[in-house]
Amino acid sequence: MPRFTPEELEAARDRVVSDVVAEDLRVLFCGINPGLMTAATGHHFARPGNRFWPVLHRSGFTPRLLKPAEQEELLSYGLGITNVVARASARADELSAEEYREGGRLLALKVERLRPRWLAVVGVTAYRAAFDDRKARVGPQARTIGDTRVWVLPNPSGLNAHWTAETMAEEFARLREAAEG
Repeated sequence: MPRFTPEELEAARDRVVSDVVAEDLRVLFCGINPGLMTAATGHHFARPGNRFWPVLHRSGFTPRLLKPAEQEELLSYGLGITNVVARASARADELSAEEYREGGRLLALKVERLRPRWLAVVGVTAYRAAFDDRKARVGPQARTIGDTRVWVLPNPSGLNAHWTAETMAEEFARLREAAEG
């Protein structure tokens, strides 16, 4: 992975990173918003220390550990990636409540158009804010978007100390089993 100066990372602020999507996916993973490393590289979950790619592999979604630069390979497994809020920021707490609500509205429209079997939002706080569901917990949700079921996963950021890579992989595996059923 290339090394970026602080100035180069800051220049990536507010950039939009392209979705990795197709119609009729098994699972559409949805991050909160791109971080600056993701925006600088153009690859989702690119920050070193983010556990998304290792957890995706450990949970059985991918047959090998993918690098962020290999994100397009997800489509061959029936998987995709998008975000609740499109613009990049250094931290999720830089996003406004309105951005989350608007992001949830746009995400629902995207899901209606793409029709994945499952929408998997990584981060319960982001899900609560985007869909105005204060009581949501990690796991399957009662909400559907069209025929798409919704699952909330733990945030794979290295800052999320409540979840280990192992416990995250277990939760991701629960979703994988549901998506295969």
